Amino acid sequence: MNENSGKKRREWVKNAAIIFLSVMLVLTFFSNTFMNYSLPEVAAQYVQSGTITAKIRGTGTVESGDPYNVKISETRTISSVLVKTGDKVEKGDPLFLLAALDKAMLDFELALLSGDISNSTFQNVQNGNVASINTYQSRIVAAEAEIDRWQKQVDEATNAINQLKAAQVNVDAGGTPDTGSEQNKVNAAQAALNSDEVKIAKDKISEWQAAQATCQATIDKYNENIASSVSGNGFVNQVTEDEYQLALKNREQYQSLINERQAFINNNPDKVKAYDEKVKALADANKALADKQNSKENSTNSLTVQTQNWQTELDKRNIQLKAAQDTKEQLLKDISTELNLDYQLDSLQKQRDDIAKLQENAVGASIEAPISGTITSVTVKAGDEAQPDTALVTMQPEGKGFTMSFSVTNDQAKRLSVGDKADLVNSWRYSDMDITLASIKPDTTDPGQKKLLTFDITGDEVTPGQSLNVSVGQKSANYDLIVPNSAIREDSNGKFILIVESKSSPLGNRYVATRVDVEVLASDDTQSAVSGALYGSEFVITTSTQPVEAGKLVRLANNS
Repeated sequence: MNENSGKKRREWVKNAAIIFLSVMLVLTFFSNTFMNYSLPEVAAQYVQSGTITAKIRGTGTVESGDPYNVKISETRTISSVLVKTGDKVEKGDPLFLLAALDKAMLDFELALLSGDISNSTFQNVQNGNVASINTYQSRIVAAEAEIDRWQKQVDEATNAINQLKAAQVNVDAGGTPDTGSEQNKVNAAQAALNSDEVKIAKDKISEWQAAQATCQATIDKYNENIASSVSGNGFVNQVTEDEYQLALKNREQYQSLINERQAFINNNPDKVKAYDEKVKALADANKALADKQNSKENSTNSLTVQTQNWQTELDKRNIQLKAAQDTKEQLLKDISTELNLDYQLDSLQKQRDDIAKLQENAVGASIEAPISGTITSVTVKAGDEAQPDTALVTMQPEGKGFTMSFSVTNDQAKRLSVGDKADLVNSWRYSDMDITLASIKPDTTDPGQKKLLTFDITGDEVTPGQSLNVSVGQKSANYDLIVPNSAIREDSNGKFILIVESKSSPLGNRYVATRVDVEVLASDDTQSAVSGALYGSEFVITTSTQPVEAGKLVRLANNS
């Protein structure tokens, strides 16, 4: 009986041990899978090269591009204000009603206007300050000298324009530029760079990194096959053990070769410097070739700009010439009036008496809109005393555009050109609005670091004072290292990315998140160009199911 009982206990212990060992074996075998499912799952992609078209965004307040100020020439009291900001008026519409003028002031001003006599001329005669013939002559000589001065400047601008047009004819008659010498220099610079030790080392590193990536793909495939076989899914495109071992061996050999070539680069700064100089020499040679190829077009552009500048200057000088001619004409008229006015005082008095009846028109007289447009501001109210040459209302002329400005950095401004079109960030709010970059000038608040962008704005929905958020495209640029915007992270030490590095373990490959500090060179809505300690073949983390820190294990998406 005791013998049977002992035998049963031994059977029970044996069975328990077998069960325990089986459970431990299963847990050990599946520990890699269990651990993977406890890790953050991350999505990642390789660093790429390509083109970035960045966008500059800014917010500005719309202002009238060509405001028209309605003023009054004399001190008057405002009886009533008939318009408010935002009103649209037609030419001739009443804006204000004025209180009655003082009778003496009205008579004096109406007499001067009806006699077509300047106030200064009238005062000179009235006070007995009639000039001598010699004084009149000196005034006329001075006026003619001013006309001659501006005539010479007009002639100078006209001659400059004619010379530029003749130069353009010569440029058009020239043939295609000879670029043989520049092409030879490009070929020589390219040959020197191709034979450079550092370039050869860099090319080899890139070649081995690609081969290493192929080995890694084989290793990953082998590990996927093992996982598939354990889960009962069968074998698909199975990698053999020999292929797996060969891939491991080759990956280490390629890494050794990469390290050897990288050490050669790191330990030979003089050769790296010589390589950089050869790269620069090739770039300079290519630029010289492009400049020569474009020399005819550049000459034409330069001559066109100079011609436009001189034409603008000619227009300004013609305006000054016309003003000098008008001044002389008015001077002759004033002299004639001054000489004869003392014989006409009785007649002038009669004219003043005759038009005194017009005084009644001043009672309830109004100020009318001189142009059609929109009222953008009203500076007076009923009862105010309007001063001469002070704006009572400001109008936006009908058909004229608006402007808006905001500041950007000098680096951003370098990638913009006058004429660039801007887009509204919330364009769905506006159906018809055109925004064009009109000027790029130093920002007076920080001229060394910033530029002020001024935009011309047209559209039926534009009103002064509204705030617009716009984006304007920079010129496209090529970059070697481009990552998704979601990969860019930032902390107190600056911006960085996390890359996935693979490490072998007895249970398979483990993936570790590694920090790489970067500088963002340019960005668009989806991706950013960066610089940092990157080769260009790294696997960059873009999203994760849990927060990820540098040095922590992660699980790749679709990788159990």
